[in-house]
Amino acid sequence: MNREKRAEIFRRLRAENPHPTTELEYTTPFELLVAVILSAQATDVGVNKATRRLFPAASTPAAIAALGEAGLKEYIKTIGLFNSKAKNILETCRILLERHGGEVPRDRTSLEALPGVGRKTANVVLNTAFGEPTIAVDTHIFRVSNRTGIAPGKNPMEVEKRLLRRVPAEYRKDAHHWLILHGRYTCLARKPRCGSCIIEDLCEYRHKTSD
Repeated sequence: MNREKRAEIFRRLRAENPHPTTELEYTTPFELLVAVILSAQATDVGVNKATRRLFPAASTPAAIAALGEAGLKEYIKTIGLFNSKAKNILETCRILLERHGGEVPRDRTSLEALPGVGRKTANVVLNTAFGEPTIAVDTHIFRVSNRTGIAPGKNPMEVEKRLLRRVPAEYRKDAHHWLILHGRYTCLARKPRCGSCIIEDLCEYRHKTSD
């Protein structure tokens, strides 16, 4: 895919949604961090249902730590892998309190040192909470990048590196959200909705549908 075509793709995505953001509900960087940890192998809808109960009761590292493991599990037990997620969140709270003054760090190394936080989660927090031009490659972004030809790659890291090189600078901060939303609602895994896609004529997918 050439540079002009990629630029036009992101121009259209921006025109349709000028201010994209995550569908996870949060009000602080810490709440976002917790929500993203909970979202692994879970839907944003399911996470939001749980955090709507959790955050009014405990929305800081100290408050969640005070709940203890059993207390935290009561709020997140509807989410997959909640046992391991509860342990990771409590350990993350301890580290934030002991090493970072209860604040979410703004650098990748410190974020990735937190339990339950890998590169993808760190990228989401850096991008969404702190406005960094990072791109977290989840299953949606991986699929859209490969299917459209924007930034094909064999694994998430390869796709991330290519996106960071190929997405025009003016679109880089929001590219993460545009691609996720496009994959979630239009470029679906089983059958993409090519007929209602705003970038269908630019996409290089060979098996387009009429939907």
